[in-house]
Amino acid sequence: MGHRLRANFLTGLIVVVPVVVTLYLTWAFITFVDGQVLPLVPAPYNPRTYIDADIPGYGLIVFLIFTTVVGYFAKKVFGKQLIRLGEDFVDRMPIVRSIYNALKQLVETVLSQSKTSFRQACLIEYPRRGLWAIAFISTDTKGEILKRSNSGEMVSVFLPTTPNPTSGFLLFVPKSDVVLLDMTIEEAAKLIISAGLVSPPSHEEVAAEQARIARRKEQLARVAGADMSNDKKS
Repeated sequence: MGHRLRANFLTGLIVVVPVVVTLYLTWAFITFVDGQVLPLVPAPYNPRTYIDADIPGYGLIVFLIFTTVVGYFAKKVFGKQLIRLGEDFVDRMPIVRSIYNALKQLVETVLSQSKTSFRQACLIEYPRRGLWAIAFISTDTKGEILKRSNSGEMVSVFLPTTPNPTSGFLLFVPKSDVVLLDMTIEEAAKLIISAGLVSPPSHEEVAAEQARIARRKEQLARVAGADMSNDKKS
């Protein structure tokens, strides 16, 4: 009984904790944005002026509308000129220039919607023969690197680090040395982030589990059918 209660508690914990943390972080983010934006909203447009209370999320909505409007004008010729003048002004400020460029690069990297992405997860022998590491195939190697390597067909792979998969190494590996994996990019990333603790099941294991569930359903259906037959006879 104690073992079952412990197992049920841990299972519930796995379900409840992510939901609670997500809701908490969402609410904290909304509260933070409201606290920064609402004091800047003119009184005629601030709900507190009329109902003597703040509407949760109102500041976030104002921020989204303001940012969208700024983005709209920034895409115009006049807006681009203003941005260029502002960046030229910032470039003349030594410390501010470094902070601004770093933040701009970070935001562009996070929010950029590039059409290119990793093609597939794979295994490569790294850092030596006999040791295997998960990597992501990005493109087929071309140009000078392929010509000077004299290794035939090669692929460019990104070898992420654990537990932070955003950092890693760019490697150029012969196609013959690459072992393709069936797992998705997301499953491979989870495996890397968890340091091997969260390992996705293989296709054979998934098929076996689905077959087991199907057999279980058939057994339950037969039992239910038998019970109904017995009830009709009685």
